[in-house]
Amino acid sequence: MSITSSYADAIHAIATAEGDVANTRAELQAFSEAVQGNGELRSTLANALLPADTRSGIVDDLLKGKASNVTRSIIGLIVTAGRGGDLTEIVNEFMAKAASASGKRLAVVRSAVPLSADQQARLAAALAKQAGGPVELQTEIDPSVVGGVVTTLGDTVIDGTVRSRINKMREAL
Repeated sequence: MSITSSYADAIHAIATAEGDVANTRAELQAFSEAVQGNGELRSTLANALLPADTRSGIVDDLLKGKASNVTRSIIGLIVTAGRGGDLTEIVNEFMAKAASASGKRLAVVRSAVPLSADQQARLAAALAKQAGGPVELQTEIDPSVVGGVVTTLGDTVIDGTVRSRINKMREAL
């Protein structure tokens, strides 16, 4: 079992014990996306040369009044333990475990712009047919995705971007 998986298991156990899995998932995902979108914050939280108290203080300052105590404690634990660089991977692993525990498969969907509720519902229905069971979407905004979406469902990557379609057409010619 990897360290990432161990942290994800622990987070799931904490969130389940607190009866707050859905909220913890939403808050962890939002924080993870914010960290991914800010290179300076990402490198600061991953910087093992900064004292653990300093990194923990940064997390507290950022999340005070914006996240539950459970989420703040979880992120503080990860960062204080020197795993700030693994935060996104840990959160993604937790998201997959939480979806699996609720009887669903996690589909990570990256797009350049937010998907509407209708688009998400249609995509979830199509992916559920392909997966053979219920699917939960985790949407991410990724400006590098040009026209369309890139979906990861388990080990399968479905590239539905314009760039991918153009490349396929180019290869066919």
